[in-house]
Amino acid sequence: MKRFIDIGANLTDSMFRGVYRGKTAHADDYAAMMDRAWSVGVEKIIVTAGCKQDIEDALTLVKGEPRLYTTVGVHPTRCGEFEAAPTEYMDNLRGYIKDNREKVVALGELGLDYDRTKFCDVDTQKKYFSLQLDLAEEFKLPLFLHSRNCADDFVKIISENRSKISGGVIHSFTGSSEEAKQYLDMGFFIGINGCSLKTEENLVAMASIPTDRLMIETDAPWCGIRNTHAGSKHISPSSWESKKKEKWVEGCIVKDRCEPCQITQVLEVMAAVRGEDPCELAETMYQNTLKLFFPGESL
Repeated sequence: MKRFIDIGANLTDSMFRGVYRGKTAHADDYAAMMDRAWSVGVEKIIVTAGCKQDIEDALTLVKGEPRLYTTVGVHPTRCGEFEAAPTEYMDNLRGYIKDNREKVVALGELGLDYDRTKFCDVDTQKKYFSLQLDLAEEFKLPLFLHSRNCADDFVKIISENRSKISGGVIHSFTGSSEEAKQYLDMGFFIGINGCSLKTEENLVAMASIPTDRLMIETDAPWCGIRNTHAGSKHISPSSWESKKKEKWVEGCIVKDRCEPCQITQVLEVMAAVRGEDPCELAETMYQNTLKLFFPGESL
């Protein structure tokens, strides 16, 4: 069976408990959702955290499951949380890492997002992106990076802090082939999920990335592959029936809610577009992920 490590899934999201925008639509199906992931060959999942509450929720979740790990860091759109007490906030992040070294495998999700500055202005994002990189130096953790429409500033901040960084991955990559090359030249891996496979341009960019620099993810419950996406033509019929959240029944997946088990669909698209054997591609990405996040298990 193919082996997978989902490098980014938002498992603390209330959708996996049946709650959407504060309203309960169906019963909690978290356990069934996880069983589906394990059944397709997912061996580890890195839970994405992007603020203090996310981190605390993620640490609670992963402590009871040896196959789950988490990140610690602040998403660019949440960097405003630093402003009231930056030193205290940084000390909190430092404490989460120190107290949970066996479960915290990356610093993140951090970076810049200029598509959503209504949530946090550019200057605040840049200030706390740079500040968090001090933790990368202190703990020698790889980075789990977010980059949206900010290439010049992103590259500048990374370049200015290069000595602090012990590798990393560009999560949920949606850029051009030129951007991919820029990130590769900086030494980063590139993470691919459904959002990376929406357009023909996305597929061309994904295909340009060397296999030994790729990782795979779902970004669940987001970034599912829709019928309108360019990559959808390469997907096989699902093994699980899907139903709208209001009509969900046990044993079904929720329509338009991405799950870690759908990592197999991401692989199908990647392998077909790249003209590579899916088993070999999956194994290479598995080993790439071990190398960065779980070096003690790497070949």
